[in-house]
Amino acid sequence: MVEKVYVTYNEVSLGPEVHSFPAATNAPELRMGGRSFLKRESAPNIPIQAIGLSLYEQLPSSKPDDPVEAPGTKVTRTQWLDLSSLEMTNLVGKNILIVDEVDDTRTTLEYAVRELQKDVETAAQKLGSTGKTQFSIFVLHVTLAEKKKKTQNKDKTKKGHLPQDMIDDGRYLAARTVSDVWICYPWEATDIDEHDKLAASQAKY
Repeated sequence: MVEKVYVTYNEVSLGPEVHSFPAATNAPELRMGGRSFLKRESAPNIPIQAIGLSLYEQLPSSKPDDPVEAPGTKVTRTQWLDLSSLEMTNLVGKNILIVDEVDDTRTTLEYAVRELQKDVETAAQKLGSTGKTQFSIFVLHVTLAEKKKKTQNKDKTKKGHLPQDMIDDGRYLAARTVSDVWICYPWEATDIDEHDKLAASQAKY
């Protein structure tokens, strides 16, 4: 049975998720992501571009109001950049921070980095630009196969892979490490009061 963990808005906005955020910024000039656009009050305004990717498929459930999802096999674009737009030129030669909720299988993160790099390279060629575009990643949560003591954490096998230089240069940061659980975020809830009640009744993750 899938173990679910309910996260509240306050836990995200007041916890290590936001306090860790500046360390991952690497002086970004543009942010990309889906629903997890975090910002600290003292942080400067940074342009935002939204992209949407879907990998998970909803499974049959005995509780229609409490669906369970499982990883699919194909990444689907639900929202992407308009390559014909002048905004594409704003990506070239910039430090771009990709923000996501959870690094679970890493499949969507790998897809996002790979496809964005392709699009930026295409835009750079059209502009005749040689400026370096650098991508960084910040996620709220990264899952482990098991969580015991900090020194005994065993990484969950990731199907996707990120560029090694991104890892080596510290351009990947997860605010919080969690066990291999299903995280229910408040922005996904259909009944936020019930969601918060479930969060209050569970052991803190």
